[in-house]
Amino acid sequence: MSAPTLYVVATPIGNLGDLSPRAQQVLREVAAVCAEDTRRSGQLLAHFGIGTPLLALHEHNEQQLAERLVARLLGGESLALVSDAGTPLVSDPGYRLVRAAREAGVRVSPVPGPCAAIAALSVAGLPSDRFAFEGFLPAKASARRERLAALAGEPRTLVFYESAHRIAEMLEDACAAFGRDRPAVLARELTKLYETVLDGTLGGLRERVHADADQRRGEFVGVVQGAGDDADARLAEGRRLYARLAEHLPPSTAAKLAAELTGAPRKALYGG
Repeated sequence: MSAPTLYVVATPIGNLGDLSPRAQQVLREVAAVCAEDTRRSGQLLAHFGIGTPLLALHEHNEQQLAERLVARLLGGESLALVSDAGTPLVSDPGYRLVRAAREAGVRVSPVPGPCAAIAALSVAGLPSDRFAFEGFLPAKASARRERLAALAGEPRTLVFYESAHRIAEMLEDACAAFGRDRPAVLARELTKLYETVLDGTLGGLRERVHADADQRRGEFVGVVQGAGDDADARLAEGRRLYARLAEHLPPSTAAKLAAELTGAPRKALYGG
């Protein structure tokens, strides 16, 4: 390695064979590896016979450690940044350190590789020329529903992360916000032993997840087709507005107003 560099290194999301030769070399040669979970990353390094020291860097200490790590970089050391799995900063810590390093004039270089969002999008069979990555939705039901309602008219394909204990509720809320007939794909445990990729509609996926306990285990990426033509966009906006109005008005009145304001069919909003 030449100039001191902060390497942002993607690590496997399941299959250890996905750690690239270049990533292995970088992890061997840097002075230290900044890891979200040192135990998990330690197992990865041990598997490849890499003995580089590990430093814990997570959402609770990143702000405090960033200045100290930048000082090491300015002092001539190169460091690597990894997350628990996949590409750092994608729904994971790291951006404060990267920003601090760049502001200090330190070279920041990516070592690309696995990313669950891109992996799911690549096999979904849904439009991928334009997409919006939403990461994890809010844990609280009211905030999650509000966020989904705000996305109902989004024309780009949407990509979400979700955990096992909320996947059923997330699909339920997505059906309410986007409609049961919206095309979608649910990717579970990508690159792992029990990998599954289910496709169909949101309503169909909801039913399959409810019917099969195995489909409620593991880590999930949901890919939802965006709102299509003007009719789809009107319906999506109508559902969003109806959800807000129904918090203060009787459902029939809320549906009537939402239909008048958006041009969406009233019957498709009321109870739909």
